[in-house]
Amino acid sequence: MENKKKVVLAYSGGLDTSVILKWLQEEYNCEVIAFTADIGQGEELNPAKVKAKKLGVNKIYIKDLREEFVKDFVFPMMRCNTLYEGEYLLGTAIARPLIAKHLVQIAKKEKAFAIAHGATGKGNDQVRFELGAYALHPNVKIIAPWREWDLNSRAKLLRYAKKYGIPIENTRKRQSPYSMDANLLHISYEGGILEDPSKAPPEKNLWKWTNSLENTPNKPQKIGLSFEKGDLVSINGQRKKPHELLHSLNLLGNKHGVGRLDLVENRFVGLKSRGCYETPGGTILLKAHRALESITLDRELCHLKDELMPKYAKMIYNGFWWSPERLALQELINYSQKTVSGDVILKLFKGNIIVMSRSSKKSLYDKNISTFEDDSGVFNQKDSEGFIKLNALRLKNR
Repeated sequence: MENKKKVVLAYSGGLDTSVILKWLQEEYNCEVIAFTADIGQGEELNPAKVKAKKLGVNKIYIKDLREEFVKDFVFPMMRCNTLYEGEYLLGTAIARPLIAKHLVQIAKKEKAFAIAHGATGKGNDQVRFELGAYALHPNVKIIAPWREWDLNSRAKLLRYAKKYGIPIENTRKRQSPYSMDANLLHISYEGGILEDPSKAPPEKNLWKWTNSLENTPNKPQKIGLSFEKGDLVSINGQRKKPHELLHSLNLLGNKHGVGRLDLVENRFVGLKSRGCYETPGGTILLKAHRALESITLDRELCHLKDELMPKYAKMIYNGFWWSPERLALQELINYSQKTVSGDVILKLFKGNIIVMSRSSKKSLYDKNISTFEDDSGVFNQKDSEGFIKLNALRLKNR
């Protein structure tokens, strides 16, 4: 192995990346270094390590990136109330630049000649992984087996696995019929019956993170969320690390059936794709953050953020997290959050998130001005006449 070239592979331990691992060894005659990221997918990662060793891998990196993921990627994105195409909370997209970052770091450390991933030629993830890697390591070589080989079906992958003795733990009977991706922010489902947008997503074998409305409690639950400079810091007065807070919100959302989404989206590569998503904690967080911003942000700054948000979402969805435009826009977003500190009380019930109250020492809401009662000495209602006439001038002229 000492004289062989090295490739760092983003390795999950599943069928695709296990076949890729062996394929890289055979086709490139290289030493494969496996990298597995723990970003809260809820799976035991040791089996991936054991399988990689069986396939002849000597170096395996398993990194716990849960805190970095939430603190440095999810929370900055949430400060912008980010939704792609008005609905998608970007659970898959926001994880890819983090994985790309660590792939590149390991490649530099190991002096590897290339990095490799298991994303297909149809998907967004190939773009996200590679744009991120090129931004951080311009001269890196990237191997994308799905764009090179002819193993373009599950049957062919299984035959290859059998030929090279690659262990496949799950039988077809036990496997989910869907392609799934999970991390601390969400879980996604694609394929199977979901490829027909006219078919409703089935309750069976889907929706692993959230209760159906029929199985949620018949009594609502109130929760208190506290923010500092736009980031969640505590739930019901208990301060925790960012990844622990998101985990707690996921459990609350799960209990009350919050955060399901059935979406047909426009992929960056040009095709449309139907997927189902569960983002229980992120959905709660978004609602609370917007509620707090409603009393702490200046009107024009609030509206500017809303206008820029779709552009920001598109940057993340399309893989431009490390681009200069995203980094510059993030500075503006972070500046806007200087006053977004305070508390929000929510009520969770049957899939709904209801804002009960919001309060902040930085609040711009002035009851003396907003009141329908006596406002003398604070607001001169006659001033509105000139304001309206000036705004009407161009309309009258037209």
